[in-house]
Amino acid sequence: MRLAGKKIVLGMTGGVACYKVAELTRALGKAGAHVQVVMTQAATQFITPVTMQALSGNTVFTDQWDARIHNNMPHIDLTRDADAIIIAPCSTDFMFKLAHGACDDLLSTLCVARPRHVPLLIAPAMNVEMWQNPATQRNLAQIEEDGIQVLGPAAGDQACGETGMGRMLEPEQLLTEIIAAFQPKILAGKHLLITAGPTFEPIDPVRGITNLSSGKMGYAIALAAWEAGAQVTLVSGPTALEAPHGVRRIHVQTAQQMHDAVLKSLAQHKQDIFVAVAAVADWRVANASEHKLKKTQHDDTPQLVFAQNPDILATVAAMTGAPYCVGFAAESENLLEYGAAKRIKKNIPLLVGNIGHHTFGKDDNELVLFDEHGHTALPRADKQTLAIQLLGEIARRLPH
Repeated sequence: MRLAGKKIVLGMTGGVACYKVAELTRALGKAGAHVQVVMTQAATQFITPVTMQALSGNTVFTDQWDARIHNNMPHIDLTRDADAIIIAPCSTDFMFKLAHGACDDLLSTLCVARPRHVPLLIAPAMNVEMWQNPATQRNLAQIEEDGIQVLGPAAGDQACGETGMGRMLEPEQLLTEIIAAFQPKILAGKHLLITAGPTFEPIDPVRGITNLSSGKMGYAIALAAWEAGAQVTLVSGPTALEAPHGVRRIHVQTAQQMHDAVLKSLAQHKQDIFVAVAAVADWRVANASEHKLKKTQHDDTPQLVFAQNPDILATVAAMTGAPYCVGFAAESENLLEYGAAKRIKKNIPLLVGNIGHHTFGKDDNELVLFDEHGHTALPRADKQTLAIQLLGEIARRLPH
């Protein structure tokens, strides 16, 4: 319920992407938002007001002279207690109206009459040639200069049969963008590098050594950091998770590959924060077979030789001009003792501890933060909530 208590005016203009907005409306409601739909006449050609009323649970407005508003001024009354106005889909024509302050229907008049403190977000949706048209790009530049937030568009297949830029973002992406719009930008301008998930150390081409980490905590932190305004690079071991919206993800498999990807990212761009969440294997199989190991008639057990993997966190922490380093410790016992000792051993300012088998694969967790002053507990909560709390703690500790 990350939008609980928020009132969102959802404006719809003409376009095939209206069908996606039906799903977005349901998602906004499930996230706790009160959704008030306003449609242009063109939008009603693609989806009916009855459908949108059923999905939002509220009367849909289409006419600026609607007598159901007691003072006959829906363009005023609909926005005065709104937390945000979202236009999805936003057509080429409506972008022109926004750029030029046109007021020829309820939705355009409502946008011009909105209070200055109410943010306006648009999700463009149009044919690739319409998007690339110089007039559209001029209007886009003016819209952005006026402080209107533009969500997307994306590239892909379009209803007209062509392919290219102009496709509206998917409903789940728009929901993520809308939630992010309400989050404090405590990491604005910062670059954050994070590792997540397990690593996999091959024994042979089909077998290997890994662990039960799902990557959920690391992915939650990556998303929360993007929501907080950071540019985020996620180096991920094998997981079944989708890349968080807005986050650059680099796939790796082994601890050595993760080590190399982290150092390459640090060399390519200065990072302000490094968060080592991944459950990295301490050892790898030094004598891994190039072919699948077979059982023999004598059932000889293969003799595996182990070599120690590089310590990614310690390596980064020891670098000249190292970013602010945050480590994770997944223990099975004695968390307070082992966590405090590991922070000192790694020589990092902050370490986050948890009991591994109590959290791997689960959607919730409880954390203990270790720093030079001792330890602080973050009570059990869903991982996205914990990620937001943790980033608040990190932001508070960053050098200014």
